[in-house]
Amino acid sequence: MLAETICSAVSAAGLGIAAITAYRKRFLTATRIAAYALVPVGLVMTGVVEWVSDIAFKPSVWLGFGLLAVAWLLFMTTRAVERRSGTTRKERRAARAAERGAAVGPAASSPSLTSGAGAGATAPRAQGGSGKKPRQAAEPGDDFSDIEAILKKHGL
Repeated sequence: MLAETICSAVSAAGLGIAAITAYRKRFLTATRIAAYALVPVGLVMTGVVEWVSDIAFKPSVWLGFGLLAVAWLLFMTTRAVERRSGTTRKERRAARAAERGAAVGPAASSPSLTSGAGAGATAPRAQGGSGKKPRQAAEPGDDFSDIEAILKKHGL
């Protein structure tokens, strides 16, 4: 009952302010103020105010909100533990499938770019037929050696 009275008073005050604003020839602003002023009365008439006051003063409703908060806390705790372990649900699911033998091995699923042992035998001939061994992998201090080799190969 008190909430309805307060909402009615707020609406009446808002409509009064809208009337004063319209008297000052600011009709667009007055219309906007009147629209805001009618909202509390509309909420009272639709029963929303009564519903909210019933929620605010019932202990069972607050227990329900408490249970929702506990559930949210449990979800967030499991997510934090999952992130600390470094695995995701997809990774764990894939690991379980691999344990059962249902997953395909990574070597079988990725396409091969070489044709096996024959590619290593043709590499020296592809470099110009000199019979030299192909250049070894770059040393840790020589980061751009592979790039230099590519540029030399193309004559740049």
